Amino acid sequence: MLSVIDHSNRAHEHQLLRAMFEARKRVFIDLLKWDLPVLADRFEIDHFDDPHATYLIVGDQDGGHLASARLLPTTRPALLDGLFPGLVNGIPPSGPDIFEITRFCLSPGIGARQRRTARDTLLVGLVEYALANGIRSYTGVAELDWFAQIRTFGWACTALSEPGIYDGRALTSLRIEIDADTPARLKAAGIVSGSAATPVAADAA
Repeated sequence: MLSVIDHSNRAHEHQLLRAMFEARKRVFIDLLKWDLPVLADRFEIDHFDDPHATYLIVGDQDGGHLASARLLPTTRPALLDGLFPGLVNGIPPSGPDIFEITRFCLSPGIGARQRRTARDTLLVGLVEYALANGIRSYTGVAELDWFAQIRTFGWACTALSEPGIYDGRALTSLRIEIDADTPARLKAAGIVSGSAATPVAADAA
């Protein structure tokens, strides 16, 4: 099941948010060894997890986390302009119709089939959310191997500059264009939602 959480319903979805922050800690800190802040030795939360962030979370029937992504408005400070400005030729793209995808997270310890289903549900959800909310582009930062995968999903995805090395990791910035044809492109690439979809407007529960 795909849930959209923002400032309007954040207080009511604390269980799913906690599950997401725990999964982020297991993936980005325990597994990938990123140098990130940890809350109560359980949750990966940074200063971008503020009321302006929007979360798309794929959960199981028990409220557990399967996959998630955080969206940041580019009209405010975000990762690309604040932490990785050298990864962009010129000024990072920004505007009310451009959001930054951050913390794309798939829960460890689930089977490959469930992991693929959760990933595809999240990808379709990102496109549907964009179309429902007037978002024409997503930006982001990715390691090169993950960027190579992102480009196979069917949508129009390009690098914003040459790769750079940060903390020993080869990273690149990217931009994903979203339009009315994007859902069909994802479907043609084999990306199909496996969830019982919920509405993905900004005020969805």
